[in-house]
Amino acid sequence: MFLRELTASVDHIKGVGPVAVRALAQGGITSVARLLCHYPRDWEDRSRNIPLREFSRAPVCTVVRVLTHEWFGYGSTKTLKVLVADETDRAVLVCFNRPFLEKQLVLGKHYRLWGHFSYKYGDIQSTAFEIEALDTQGEEHTGKKSAFGHILPVYPLSAGLTQGMLRRFIHQALEQYAAPLEDELPQEFIQRDNLLPKSQAISAIHFPGSLESLEQARTTLIYEELFYLEVMVGKRALERKHMRGEAAHIPLTPHSFSPLQTRLLERLSFRLTPGQTEAITEINRDMDGPYPMARLLQGDVGSGKTLVSFLVGIRAIEAGGQAAIMAPTELLARQHAENAARLLEPLGIRPAFLTGNLKATGRSHLLKNLAAGEIDMVVGTHALFSRDVTYKNLRFVVVDEQHRFGVVQRQAIMAKGDHPHLLMMSATPIPRTLALTLFGDMDRSIIRDLPPGRLVIKTHLARESNEAKVYDFVARELAVGRQAYFVYPLIEADENRDVRLKDAQSMADRLSREVFPQYPTALIHAKLDEEEKRKTMEDFRNGEIKILVATSVVEVGVDVPNATCMVIEHAERFGLSTLHQLRGRVGRGPAQSYCFLVYSEELTEDSKIRLKVMLENSDGFVIAEEDFKLRGPGQIAGIEQSGYLTLGIADPTRDAACLTQARTDTFAMLEADPGLLFPEHRCVAQVLTRASPFSAVGP
Repeated sequence: MFLRELTASVDHIKGVGPVAVRALAQGGITSVARLLCHYPRDWEDRSRNIPLREFSRAPVCTVVRVLTHEWFGYGSTKTLKVLVADETDRAVLVCFNRPFLEKQLVLGKHYRLWGHFSYKYGDIQSTAFEIEALDTQGEEHTGKKSAFGHILPVYPLSAGLTQGMLRRFIHQALEQYAAPLEDELPQEFIQRDNLLPKSQAISAIHFPGSLESLEQARTTLIYEELFYLEVMVGKRALERKHMRGEAAHIPLTPHSFSPLQTRLLERLSFRLTPGQTEAITEINRDMDGPYPMARLLQGDVGSGKTLVSFLVGIRAIEAGGQAAIMAPTELLARQHAENAARLLEPLGIRPAFLTGNLKATGRSHLLKNLAAGEIDMVVGTHALFSRDVTYKNLRFVVVDEQHRFGVVQRQAIMAKGDHPHLLMMSATPIPRTLALTLFGDMDRSIIRDLPPGRLVIKTHLARESNEAKVYDFVARELAVGRQAYFVYPLIEADENRDVRLKDAQSMADRLSREVFPQYPTALIHAKLDEEEKRKTMEDFRNGEIKILVATSVVEVGVDVPNATCMVIEHAERFGLSTLHQLRGRVGRGPAQSYCFLVYSEELTEDSKIRLKVMLENSDGFVIAEEDFKLRGPGQIAGIEQSGYLTLGIADPTRDAACLTQARTDTFAMLEADPGLLFPEHRCVAQVLTRASPFSAVGP
């Protein structure tokens, strides 16, 4: 039996009662498999004595005596403080939400203490500690010692769970279920890398007998996760290469452009950058190939990806097909549609705009023309894959801002055609290791340069108390005819949130009445209806509005060359990716542009790092790498919502070398045995069919 086939409820584990079942379920742990895959976030080596005086170099592990009990605060905030001492020093245990420790920690008694300590308010103190009683001879209770050993797991906790509970439950689950677990890796890799059998690895990851066995277990399980991730990626790659669509295509020699592409280029008032030219050439070659294209186009904000998508969309239209460009918001989709009409209609191409807000009469007419092939390129939101939308010959699909769409949405638009070419675009640069992880079956094009004449945006940090200086600077820019954005984290004031947080609605009123009364100001946010948002953006683009107050709804796709100031208030509340995207809304014209990151007085360490990264870097790829380090793979690329993978212990950045090895192994295996029919690969085929190590993987 494979680990993920242990679908029995956790109440099958001895000692897990109804209350514990509910507590585990709140943390998403409902089966034996989920419990055993709830890996520790850390391990405590309690075999070494670390006294209180050495708290700064390692977690304390020592025997202490309880000296006093004290209380501070009132009512529901009343908190217990326990003063303890070992042979080297004294320390304070701050017992937040643990008043019961007053009875458990008896004055004058000795206890084994483990925890992370720091120097605060004149004391060595800890809020994150564990403490256990000693017997009358001053030794730990032997039952716990023999059961768990000296290296103890530290788990992520949810409400109602404690470290002790999880240790007992997982230890009992291992006793009942671990022994018969089958290996999920081919024996050749287990033997080559000295990996552990699955039953031993899953036991040692929770309760290792030594630090060496812990490292061996981690290596085994990390490689196994990345191996199956790359199996899924490799299978997708092979499936694509075996698709032999009947798509007609115009023969092109390398580096050449099609007739319509050439005509559009001749109409432009500027020349393509080398990065754009190279990307179009690569995509042209793909579309000439024997199987449908699957390519990821990456480029920083303002690098000209949308124009590239138009040019290569023309390529499919010339071959008698249709192109669809899917954007995540109606605001961005409308802007793409307007640009498509301006650039492509003079060439005889028939574009259209489709969203869920299109009125019934106009929608019916549009869908009829789309099904009849009388529309060549349709731009829209998720409405492009609605059930009633039919294409005559969809040959090319563009997914803009790909991380904002889930796998199911991408599959739905692809299913509207017969294996159409797929171009996924991202203005949020994806670090190399993550791109290898998520898009390892796709070719990649990267536009690293910006259009000529673009100036680097000057970024400044400003404390909230100095915002008047920022307003004065913006006023000077407005006086010479420029425009400005002011961005806030909230749409409106929320009594349940920090009252010090500014919101877009109240600040729009204040800016228009008190700060910039002579300049037309408007407000835009996600709760406005689409027609109001469209009209506001049109007026801002036309210069009728000088100051646009907004939330991060303007993060993507808004292009107003005359806007030279971006003021982001409470900048510490935004992630690096959003900050970079917002900054990219200015700097789109010939004039020097500026971004002001206004921050509150109280900053977390992560906030300080993010602001420092923004101040020192303008390269989106560098910023993406820093974002990846701070937030991990899941949030940065929308992995969880996309359904791409669920990694329990592996980290694509930290384990990049292991990821590369897993990729080499799996692709070699699949090339030699695409159907996984060889006896040595049978376990892999069985895991994929019986255990499903990862969730669905999309196009």
